[in-house]
Amino acid sequence: MRLRPSRPVRGAGSGRGSVEHSRLTPRDLVSEAVAGMLQRPARSALTALGTVLGVGTFVAVLGLTATTSSQIDSRFNPLTATEVTVEDVAHDLNPFAGRTFPADADDRVQGLNGVEHAGVLWDVRLGPETAVRSSPVGTVGGERIGVVAASPGAVEASAPHVVQGRLYDRYLADRAEPVAVIGSGVAARLGITTLETGPAVFIGDQPFTVVGIIDDSLRRPEFALSVLVPSTTAERVWGPPGAGERMLVSTRMGAARQIADEVPTALRPDHPEYLKSVPPPDPRTLRRSVTSDLNQLFLLLAGICLVIGAVGIANTTLVAVLERTGEIGLRRALGAKGRHITLQFLTESGALGVIGGLVGASLGAVTVVVVAVVREWTPVLDAATVAAAPLMGLLTGLLAGVYPSWRAARIQPAEALRR
Repeated sequence: MRLRPSRPVRGAGSGRGSVEHSRLTPRDLVSEAVAGMLQRPARSALTALGTVLGVGTFVAVLGLTATTSSQIDSRFNPLTATEVTVEDVAHDLNPFAGRTFPADADDRVQGLNGVEHAGVLWDVRLGPETAVRSSPVGTVGGERIGVVAASPGAVEASAPHVVQGRLYDRYLADRAEPVAVIGSGVAARLGITTLETGPAVFIGDQPFTVVGIIDDSLRRPEFALSVLVPSTTAERVWGPPGAGERMLVSTRMGAARQIADEVPTALRPDHPEYLKSVPPPDPRTLRRSVTSDLNQLFLLLAGICLVIGAVGIANTTLVAVLERTGEIGLRRALGAKGRHITLQFLTESGALGVIGGLVGASLGAVTVVVVAVVREWTPVLDAATVAAAPLMGLLTGLLAGVYPSWRAARIQPAEALRR
C-alpha cells in the first residue's frame, strides 16, 4: 500500500509538522486485488468455477429456451393446425335431448369454405361376448379389438395411409354395405396378408368384407389397431350411437379457428350450444407455455449454481483473510484504515465474480450455438442476457465478499502482528 500525500493536519495546539493521511487510490486497489488473486492462482480459479457454472447455466438456459421457442412456430405440426374436433355435449345440458348430429352432418360441414374433409364417428359398444374374428368359429386370442363407426368423410379426415385395397366411399356408405377397413395391426393378428382372396372379418356373427388395410392414420393413430365400418352400416347392425358421437374436420391452413366457430351453428342452428368445437392450439400460447416451463425449471438450476459459486467465493475469501492476518496487521500498522482493508477484499471477491461471469457467459453462448448447430436450429441469444452475465458475476462476488471483508476490517493491528 502506498502512502500518498493528502492535505496536512496540524497538531492540536502546536505548529510543528503535519501528519499525512493514508489513502487507497483505485489504481492501488486494483493492483492489490490482482496481486492477492495471483498469489494463489489455482485457488482463485477453483473459486471462480462456481460462478462460471452459475452464469454459464444462466446464459445457456435463456439462450436454449429462446432457440427452442423459436422452433415451435416453424415445426408446428400442419396436421394439428388444420384439425377441428366437434364433441356432443347435449346430454350434459339437456338429459332429454335427442341425437345431436343431423343425418346430413357431413354435407353441412363440408359445404363450409375452408373445409377439406369432415365426418361423424363413434366407438361401437360391443357386448362382452362379441369378438372380432377372421372366421365364423374361433377367437382372437385374449385382447379385444376396437370397432369404430366412421363416415367416409371422417376416414378421409383422419389422413390414413392405405397399403392394400381402398377406403369405402359414399356409395357403399349410402347403401349401408357390410364393408370394413382394418388397421395393419388388426390384419396381422387376424392373419390377413392379402385382399386378393376377398377376406372378411366377423364382428360377432356379422361378416364384413375387408376392402382396405391401412398402416397409419396421421390424425388418429389408433385406427391402425381398429376395425372401421361405415356409420350407416353400424346404425343398421347395432343401432344409433347414443353418447360419444363426434365429428372430425380437416381444414385448409389458417381456416381451422374460423371453421371451429362456424360448425356448431351449421349443424344445429337451433341449439349450437349442444356442440363443442375444439380448435387446434395456438402456437403462440404453446410457445409461451414451453418458455415458461423451461425458464422455471432451468433458472432454478442456474440459481443453485450461483449460490454454490457465492459460497465458494465467500469461503475462499474468508480463508484468505485468516491466512493473511499478519499482512492485514502490517497494513493497519502502516496506516491503512478499516475501509481500505474492506475495499481490498471486496475488490478481490468482485474480480473473481467478474472473471467467472465473463467465462461463464462465453461458455453459455458457445453451448447455445453448438446445440443449435447439432439440432439444425437457428441459435437465438439475447444480447442483454450476455451483457448482464458479468454483472451477475460481479454482484455474486460482492455479496460473497461482504462478511470476509467485514471480518478483515475488524482485525486489530497489535493482535495481528503478534500472530
